[in-house]
Amino acid sequence: MAGLFDKQAAIYLDARPTYPKEWYSMLAERTSNHSLAWDVGTGNGQAAIGVAEHYEHVIGTDVSEKQLMYAIPHPKVSYVHTPLSMSDDELVTLIGGEGTVDLITVAVAVHWFDLPRFYSVVTRLLRKPGGIIAVWGYKFAEVSPTFDEAIRHWFQTALPYWNSKAEFAFDEYKTLPFPFESVGLGSEGNPLFLDMPKEVSFEGYLEFIRSGSGVATAKERGVDLLPEEVVRELETAWGGANLVRTIVYKAFMLCGKVKL
Repeated sequence: MAGLFDKQAAIYLDARPTYPKEWYSMLAERTSNHSLAWDVGTGNGQAAIGVAEHYEHVIGTDVSEKQLMYAIPHPKVSYVHTPLSMSDDELVTLIGGEGTVDLITVAVAVHWFDLPRFYSVVTRLLRKPGGIIAVWGYKFAEVSPTFDEAIRHWFQTALPYWNSKAEFAFDEYKTLPFPFESVGLGSEGNPLFLDMPKEVSFEGYLEFIRSGSGVATAKERGVDLLPEEVVRELETAWGGANLVRTIVYKAFMLCGKVKL
């Protein structure tokens, strides 16, 4: 899915919610070592810098060079472009070698991956025992009954423009293949559900919607999914342009270790 988020890279950083610090502590407690972490599909590096609070070195990789242009600098994080042409052996060597990684994280991206290939690399890289992989995503936030209904209606018109792989995220990773042994934070077919509260304005939430891959795909096909009349309808359902709301993004996580 290289290039899918290139066009909205500039707004992606501000539009997306922040993952709670407690998540990273929760993951760090489940790894026996804290030397090396790999954040895959790092984008702007939001997860990478959170992980860096608990690990000596974090490598954040992405197939999109444009996304990496907006990556947040951190002294313990190295950002690396990993084109799809890179071989598995090259990737394993780049990250640190077999059995060297304590934590692998994938924030709102694993559903785009070639899963068998990615999981093979994960199995090679994770420390055994003691290393874990955690993947998570989230759906549209719960705002209010009126606004939630308006968003559901809008999303039905937008759905045809999302890639079929996004179905894993729409299904809250309940059907996402995840061949790892549970460590108590969600497992294949049984994700852990988490809340991400965020204070946001209507314009901020609108930017979140605009940063979606389906909106970019529709635009490429000459379709505007957010014309003025739709924006006005959503603004009214929100409660007005000047209203700042505390909303809750509904997140889901799978976490595991290599089966020995």
